[in-house]
Amino acid sequence: MNDTLAGWLQIIALVGALALSIRPLGDYIAHILTTTRHLRVERGIYKLGGVDGEADQKWSAYLRSVLAFSAVSVVFLYGFQRLQNHLLQSLGFPAVKADQAFNTAASFVTNTNWQSYSGESTMGNLVQMAGLAVQNFVSAAVGIAVVAALIRGFTRERTDQVGNFWVDLTRVVVRLLLPLAVVFAVVLVASGVIQNFHGVQEITTLVGDKQSLTGGPVASQEAIKEIGTNGGGFYNANSAHPFENPNAWTNWLEIYLLLVISFSLPRTFGKMVGDKRQGYAILSVMVLIWAASVAIVTVNELHSVSSTAGHAAGGMMEGKEQRFGIWGSALFAVSTTLTSTGAVNSFHDSFTPGGGGMTIFNMMLGEVAPGGTGSGLYGILILAIIAVFVAGLMVGRTPEYLGKKLGAREMKFASLYILTTPAIVLIGAGTAMALPGERADMLNSGPHGFSEVLYAFTSAANNNGSAFAGITVTSNWWNTALGLAMLFGRFLPMVFVLALAGSLARQQPVPVTAGTLPTHRLQFVGLLSGVLLIVVGLTYFPALALGPLAEGLH
Repeated sequence: MNDTLAGWLQIIALVGALALSIRPLGDYIAHILTTTRHLRVERGIYKLGGVDGEADQKWSAYLRSVLAFSAVSVVFLYGFQRLQNHLLQSLGFPAVKADQAFNTAASFVTNTNWQSYSGESTMGNLVQMAGLAVQNFVSAAVGIAVVAALIRGFTRERTDQVGNFWVDLTRVVVRLLLPLAVVFAVVLVASGVIQNFHGVQEITTLVGDKQSLTGGPVASQEAIKEIGTNGGGFYNANSAHPFENPNAWTNWLEIYLLLVISFSLPRTFGKMVGDKRQGYAILSVMVLIWAASVAIVTVNELHSVSSTAGHAAGGMMEGKEQRFGIWGSALFAVSTTLTSTGAVNSFHDSFTPGGGGMTIFNMMLGEVAPGGTGSGLYGILILAIIAVFVAGLMVGRTPEYLGKKLGAREMKFASLYILTTPAIVLIGAGTAMALPGERADMLNSGPHGFSEVLYAFTSAANNNGSAFAGITVTSNWWNTALGLAMLFGRFLPMVFVLALAGSLARQQPVPVTAGTLPTHRLQFVGLLSGVLLIVVGLTYFPALALGPLAEGLH
């Protein structure tokens, strides 16, 4: 079988598997978020935490719960790393230094999973399992909880309550993420991903040389890493490491896992608002952007015009694993940068200017196609509100979306949401380029060097976590700056999302009239796609012109 046929078959199989999963999984998530029945284990957790499982919260109380839980998580994970050398299964590793511990705590709590360290030589097994892996579960659940609150803002009327964060968090972890992670961890073990408590072991190779290999509880972390769109790898090579991703089958499975929940959530949205067509309209936009990005990156990597050697070889294989090839690497790169996963099975820094530039642009779009668990859906719903507002301006009518009027208050929250992340990215990248010491950390000069800096802040602020590499980010300044970018990029948008949810929930729904914009038809899909590309994407055009576009033209 040639590479082209194999590439098309894996894409077709992926689309087919996702299509079969969206309806049952989306409906199940909707059931989790709407049922009034509490499982016994959930009631036990509520009792331990002093939570009233029957009580709802105002949007402000919901937000305080999100922030308080996340703040405690950062402090706990920071302390866990700083005390690592006193813990069991430390494997003899010393305590993580202060700035690195802060960066890592901010990274995993915000679902970013940016790693400026080598996991196999820095973190012991207990920190990996009880610290990092736990955050893989709860940070993903926080994103789904926040989008659940926003959906309730559309479905509820004349109230200031949007749900109970602690109930949403518990249910998502217990009923969704844990069962999926257990099942697919077993599948990954059966497929060759390792799962043990071995430290560093020395083996003799076939040619008689000695080699040191690090074992660990990898499969259990790999499963939730992809399912929760986390991305933090047990090894420095992440999903390019054969212990995390041994073959073409596991590569396909990991791509499926990092996409399946986020692509299913629009179905959940349609189910909860009582109009499944609304969910499919949102899903259509996600699929269009994802498919276009896969095509652009794959074509650029297969038909490089910027590298004579790559063109002669029939594709750019530098930085890619032979067992995945160009098709599997491009598919993974697009899927990980259009979600907030950040896992990598290839070296994005080695991609062509067109392919590498597209991975940056994917994140700049806000990771909404399909985006992270929860964060992708609430991001694209904010853009849907912007699209409806733009359409309203065209016809001189007060915009409405799902029966809720979009007035000045709602549009302020939506506008602040779409401006926050670009401000963090551009201010951070500009500051790094203005400081001589931080510029010295760039291992490449010119447009490609700037692309590395731009990628780093884009990845951090959008809570992605992947890296262009080629830049040293282990200094105090980089660990602190990127850690702050992750925190601001995660929680400031959540403030505006939950404030918007509260504002919508207080409204009395308005009836549909002849002048109401249909938001379930093809014309709205086109409008939303245009707003996504123009309003969000072009915000970064000057920065892209200085980086990947300039490199490609050169």
